[in-house]
Amino acid sequence: MSSDVILMIIKGIGETLYMTVLSSVFGYLLGLPWGIALTVTGKEGIRPNRVIYRILDVASSIMRSVPFLIMLILLMPLTTLLLGKSYGSTATVVPLTISAAPMIARMVESSLNEVDPGVIEAAQSMGCSNGKIISRVLLVESRVSLIAGATISVGTILGYSAMAGVIGGGGLGDIAIRYGYYRYQADIMIVTVVLLIILMQLFQLLGTFIANRMDKRKL
Repeated sequence: MSSDVILMIIKGIGETLYMTVLSSVFGYLLGLPWGIALTVTGKEGIRPNRVIYRILDVASSIMRSVPFLIMLILLMPLTTLLLGKSYGSTATVVPLTISAAPMIARMVESSLNEVDPGVIEAAQSMGCSNGKIISRVLLVESRVSLIAGATISVGTILGYSAMAGVIGGGGLGDIAIRYGYYRYQADIMIVTVVLLIILMQLFQLLGTFIANRMDKRKL
């Protein structure tokens, strides 16, 4: 490969990491409170509210049912309104975040629902407020599961970022499509696929390492 191609691939790695990390952060800013609300207002939650739960549940189900590529196209007007363009790595963060948020919410809900009800009841009997139960019981007791869910979420977002290359979203996916598909340069296609696999494994290893460190049962 020429030096220009190598530099292009290095830039693609940077763009992929940029999209994945930023979208994950924004996704959790939306998805974490969403998931907490689902847990709290659920039938077995600490403050059940059928109406609120139903609204959040339906919104999550509908948004998760839309394939990412379709969501990418549907959100082009919004992305253009917010950023002035609908292509490039920064623009891709918008649909990535919106697609990731409901998935993250479900991950969070699932993790929080794994907490032993007895622990919650003990906290309630001690007079803890709902806010303290959420921050000091639910989130703390489910931290290992939350990290495992975050690892899966980040991996999914990484995969989504590669799909964004179809419409010039930037990153390794864009390189793979432009050079590997349209120009039939199989060597570039193979390199980008291998790099995506490596990035996925690195995120997986990092998530597993953090989860193991936080698991008090393995200390």
